[in-house]
Amino acid sequence: MMKTISDVLKPIRRVITDNDSSGKSYFMEDGPSPAVKEVAQRPGYRVTNIWRTTQSPVQVNSEDSITQHAGVLPPKNGNVLRIIDYPPEPKDPQEIKRLQDITFANLYPDAGHDLQPGDHPGMHITKTVDYAIVLAGEITAILETSETILRAGDVLIQRGTNHAWANRSDYPARIAFILIDGQD
Repeated sequence: MMKTISDVLKPIRRVITDNDSSGKSYFMEDGPSPAVKEVAQRPGYRVTNIWRTTQSPVQVNSEDSITQHAGVLPPKNGNVLRIIDYPPEPKDPQEIKRLQDITFANLYPDAGHDLQPGDHPGMHITKTVDYAIVLAGEITAILETSETILRAGDVLIQRGTNHAWANRSDYPARIAFILIDGQD
């Protein structure tokens, strides 16, 4: 029997610090993120948006604005931290395409998603530098000319390249992504 995300990966805990009026540090928040997104037609695919900044350099005491975030891209001159849980990818190529189309339409309409013949249906491009940190499981990083399997503890630095992600294992994978607004 295949394990589900909830069987394997617990919800993300978000802990935020701050300084009180006397300058002493404290834990301001400790709990789930208020910005979890799922696609009903793709069970197990869960995006937990954690934090974002809207400028660089960032004001360290900026208000939390993660619930205002939409799409894949970070704000102009900002960044976004999100954790994505990927269920195993179906074996049927048509089902993979259907699920990717639904995911991009619902969550990532701002991603450059101009597919060419033979592309993985999740192929997309953003003008960002992304740090992808595999927290659990394994994920295949797909580029136009090659692909590689990343496992827990591996880090990929994606620099504005056309890319896709595929979980070809039998278990869920969890990846942390930090997307930083970029330019050519």
